[in-house]
Amino acid sequence: MSSHRRDVRPRYGRIAALAISLGVSAVAALAGLGVLATGSSPAGAAAAPAAFTPSASGPAATQGTDGGTEGVTDGTTPPADRTPRSPSSTTSNDATENSAQADGQSLTALPGDSGSGRRIVFSQSRQRVWLVGAGPDDVQRTYLVSGSVTDNLQPGTYSVYSRSRWAVGVEDSGVMQYFVRFTRGPTGAAIGFHSIPTKNGVPLQSRSQLGTPQSHGCIRQNLPDAIALWNFAPDGTKVVVVA
Repeated sequence: MSSHRRDVRPRYGRIAALAISLGVSAVAALAGLGVLATGSSPAGAAAAPAAFTPSASGPAATQGTDGGTEGVTDGTTPPADRTPRSPSSTTSNDATENSAQADGQSLTALPGDSGSGRRIVFSQSRQRVWLVGAGPDDVQRTYLVSGSVTDNLQPGTYSVYSRSRWAVGVEDSGVMQYFVRFTRGPTGAAIGFHSIPTKNGVPLQSRSQLGTPQSHGCIRQNLPDAIALWNFAPDGTKVVVVA
């Protein structure tokens, strides 16, 4: 009786499937225990999204006017240029600001002794002009000017009697625009409002000097203000000059 020997061949397919199954089970177990991270986030604490805002207990971002951050503070150290003020210094600074604001308002307020009705008001002490409408305190425009360095104009009430789009100063002292005359000085020369004169195209004073006496008799104005007064003041317009 003959015997037959059966060849035993390893079944590689089953071995591979078993290995894969064991590997998947191991990974799942480790991930469940937190040993391995899953997805795109790094291991450990979850990564903050782009729009993340720190909580109140962590560093706080100061919101800027453009929606960005101006600085970061740890809750005890103020960001740059944001040193806290004590109550006393706050009160002092606020009082100073309020005082300056009140002073500014008093300087631009229409003088109480400037008459009534539609008029131009010129204050020699403040070196300022007001264009006032017909209503009470109807100030349509106010601005700094440069009056005369000489005492050639007395306080009082006058009226516009002549206007020139262009004019030349006495003794060739410059070219001026929007000249609105309302009286004459001791020498008979006309006194009025006009733009800052120029000579050979160069202004005879700067705009920053407005608010201080600079002229030799008239009232100098920045060009936009000169145009505004020209449009406001036809012949016969009342002009009130106060000290």
